[in-house]
Amino acid sequence: AKSNNNKTAMKFRPCIDLHAGQVKQIVGSTLTDDKTNAQTSTSSAVSRENFSTDKPASDYALTYKNDGLTGGHVIMLGSGNADAARSALAAYPGGLQVGGGITSSNASEWISYGASHVIVTSFVFRNGEVDWARLDELVGCVGRERLVLDLSCRRKKRRDDDGDGASSAGPYYVVTDRWQTYTDVEVNEATLTKLGNYCSEFLVHGVENEGKRCGILEDLVVLLGRHSPVPVTYAGGVRGMEDLDRVKDLGGGRVDLTIGSALDCFGGDIKYDDVVAWHKKENP
Repeated sequence: AKSNNNKTAMKFRPCIDLHAGQVKQIVGSTLTDDKTNAQTSTSSAVSRENFSTDKPASDYALTYKNDGLTGGHVIMLGSGNADAARSALAAYPGGLQVGGGITSSNASEWISYGASHVIVTSFVFRNGEVDWARLDELVGCVGRERLVLDLSCRRKKRRDDDGDGASSAGPYYVVTDRWQTYTDVEVNEATLTKLGNYCSEFLVHGVENEGKRCGILEDLVVLLGRHSPVPVTYAGGVRGMEDLDRVKDLGGGRVDLTIGSALDCFGGDIKYDDVVAWHKKENP
């Protein structure tokens, strides 16, 4: 089946990742192995950092605003990030989405702080399954048009694997609790089609490659471009400018791209200004 998402101009979506109140870039699959403290820990010991800065989140938000970039996201990784997130939203009202610890009890509050959308993962996945009642609750709070579902995913090891890591051909499953806990929800056409009825967009981190600059998950980008019924943003593994064109080709222009640790503003090699220029060429 073809995607009903008719968008053909691919966008670059900027990001601000917050950890312990600072702008950081984290190696996704190492975020924490301590599941009990996964939601509350602010310790840097639970993660491998690629980048950390004292530059305030609001400065990044202003840059994105001045460059006319929309649909970017602020992600709060653990506690201690609410003030920094609010400052970013205040600097660019209506220009950024916010995620991390969003529930039906605080979603509308974050919209009131200036978020264009709230991004939700763990709250709507319980005991390995989609909690449809919670999803309905969220839609009731903020409306489908302000809800983004984060379907960050990892390949699951197959039983016939030789045990040396995730199968290169295995399907992708949604992961929650800061990317440590597998759900039973496979990212496939059926899942995208059904969940697309409840949200305005998907955000998909390819967690295996998140923060590792080791190349994008090409099969995942193809899957998203082919089957997502709503706009979708992919993140994870970008190495160079050529990956922008690669995602554009593989996703048919329907998959937007977030770049984190590979950008020079986060300590990487890709010039942020070059990415903005690419975006403006694609979106005149």
